[in-house]
Amino acid sequence: MHPETHYLGYVKYHPHPRGDRVLFGRSYQQNSVVPKSFGILAHRPECYVYSEALGSVITGVPRRDVVHHYSARRALTDLSHSTSESSETGVGEDLRSIAGHIAERKQLPLFGITGSFLVGCANRASDIDLVCYGREGYEAAQELFADRHVIRAYEGEHLTRLYLRRAKYMEGSRFETLIEQESRKLQGMTAGSGAHINCEPLRSDSPRKLDTMNAKEIGEITLLATVTDHSEGVLTPALYRIKVERVLHSTVDEPELFAQRMVHLRSYLGAYTGAFRAGDSIHVVGRLVHLRHEGEDSFGVELTPWTASRSYLAGLSPSVAHCNGF
Repeated sequence: MHPETHYLGYVKYHPHPRGDRVLFGRSYQQNSVVPKSFGILAHRPECYVYSEALGSVITGVPRRDVVHHYSARRALTDLSHSTSESSETGVGEDLRSIAGHIAERKQLPLFGITGSFLVGCANRASDIDLVCYGREGYEAAQELFADRHVIRAYEGEHLTRLYLRRAKYMEGSRFETLIEQESRKLQGMTAGSGAHINCEPLRSDSPRKLDTMNAKEIGEITLLATVTDHSEGVLTPALYRIKVERVLHSTVDEPELFAQRMVHLRSYLGAYTGAFRAGDSIHVVGRLVHLRHEGEDSFGVELTPWTASRSYLAGLSPSVAHCNGF
């Protein structure tokens, strides 16, 4: 999805005198709010890019400006072989143990590490952000997160910790439905220090449907829908097929005309990868988009962090939340 001129992405760390991370001998501050990238890069408007895939302006780095490319796969492989004491915080020890566990299963090519451990600025407050690749990687990650000797599930009193962690991103969600939704995702606590660990299932490197699906933003829409197919929703970007049951609010006139042809829920927010199953009733606040794929036109609702106006959200409707297997 990257154009020939830029690598698309958002600012994760930026130089700041009060930053608590050190990179290249300078203090850096972590940014966890994607649209803040526009402000951070205000002095570099060449980093504003229109993405045909998302149908909106996002940020990206001109390819000519990239001086180092970090490989998530290689970084995890290096950690599995490392004997260095440089990152020996409790969470650093946990990560090295998990990397060794993956290596023992001969599954390292299916996994990678992102975030602070990728770029070398981890501290004691760091989480572990794994990624896995394709269907095979997703299945391997399911096995990893089911091994309670390696990763503990959020259970009992720890469920409140998980709820507080997610509730700020899932405004208005009830405890029961949010936990049901979160239980379907690859996340937990490390067996050693109890640090949060999650794994983002990414689409494989081979050609995929979303590479040729372009979007055009029309407006915003809030609706109730039923998920009819989740087979492509377990990998990021997630693509669910839906049937719109009712439009609750829209910034466009006569939204029912669009609703009749809205068949996709598309998410570039990792929070909703693997969160829904066929038959689920969901409440969605998102961007109304026109989608074009291989000459066919349709409409959909898109969940993206690239909005400065509001947060886009999706959640299970409490009366019909249930859990089907993958």
